[in-house]
Amino acid sequence: MNLSNIRAPKKATEKRKRVGRGMGSGMGKTSTRGHKGQRSRTGSRMIRGFEGGQMPLHRRMPKRGFTNIFRKEFNIVSLERLVELGEQTITPDVLRKAGVIKTKHPVKVLGDGELKVALTVHAHKFSKSAQEKITKAGGKVEVLQ
Repeated sequence: MNLSNIRAPKKATEKRKRVGRGMGSGMGKTSTRGHKGQRSRTGSRMIRGFEGGQMPLHRRMPKRGFTNIFRKEFNIVSLERLVELGEQTITPDVLRKAGVIKTKHPVKVLGDGELKVALTVHAHKFSKSAQEKITKAGGKVEVLQ
């Protein structure tokens, strides 16, 4: 390959379509809109998903399920993850600094894994099994608001 046989990529040198600039341009008179019809008129703008009067796909599809707009998101943390941190007192700030949780949502502790160390855990919610395991190991459960 050398300078004599380098070519521009396909369509790199293609000119922009200039519409409505006289008959000689090949795109004069109707400006590539065709004759009559909804799309030929000025100011015509169809709604997204418009299918020419046919029932649009998003209305033909059956509606399923329900989205609860009052749903509360939680950061879920398991007990075994808390043990890995090696801290005695665990708060949402400690978890955030350790990279266990990333968002500002409230924290819920689940009872996955074994707990042999006494921990003081501050969280917004606890599962029953997590609460039992923490108290059985001699730790404390603090519920935040």
